[in-house]
Amino acid sequence: MASRSYFTQFKNRISAGALLCILFCIFALPSQVYAKDVPGTLPALNTFIETVKDGDASALRGVYVPDVMALSVVQQPVGYAGYVSRAEGVATQFSIAAEVGNVGLLAHNTHAGSFFSNIKQGDRIVLVYGDGHIESFMAESIQRYQALDPLNPYSQFKNLETQTSLTAEELFNNVYRGEYHLTLQTCIENNGNSSWGRLFIVASPVENEILMTLEPKERQHRD
Repeated sequence: MASRSYFTQFKNRISAGALLCILFCIFALPSQVYAKDVPGTLPALNTFIETVKDGDASALRGVYVPDVMALSVVQQPVGYAGYVSRAEGVATQFSIAAEVGNVGLLAHNTHAGSFFSNIKQGDRIVLVYGDGHIESFMAESIQRYQALDPLNPYSQFKNLETQTSLTAEELFNNVYRGEYHLTLQTCIENNGNSSWGRLFIVASPVENEILMTLEPKERQHRD
């Protein structure tokens, strides 16, 4: 039987990793904040799948939202729960979210995360794995928070819709724990402060749809 100390260490690791992730924006190297436009054309899903496949069925390699974004996905180095790729067109899988049974994707708002704000409720989000199989999700909850003290690891976060405040741990539990789901996270820029707030898109799994694999013109014709 596992010892109580093991579970205590695991819980502490989860808490520390969660706090680090929730605050990952402030550790980004200084860079000019810019907004990306919604791309004029994206590859069809089938085409995108071929660009990210590597044969590894267990590895998440891409995330696709029709008419919004097509990003490759990388994993965090072991032991670095605060790592977020700064490469263009790349999201980072959050390892601590995986440890609590869910999928988390992180991106800086100065880079690939700028696409996240274009996702709307009801949008389909498709995860692509290394062997080409996919999982589909529907964006159900879009949550925006202000970090009341961005440089403090124990900052409170104010929900901009409800005006209620949560601790970093409560916020982590709210967006990353629970029944199987996908969470996308980036920061919100305000008045030149790129880590002013946090944006979370929480999506629930749905049945994969043949419609998702069609070329954009074909989708419009069928609609």
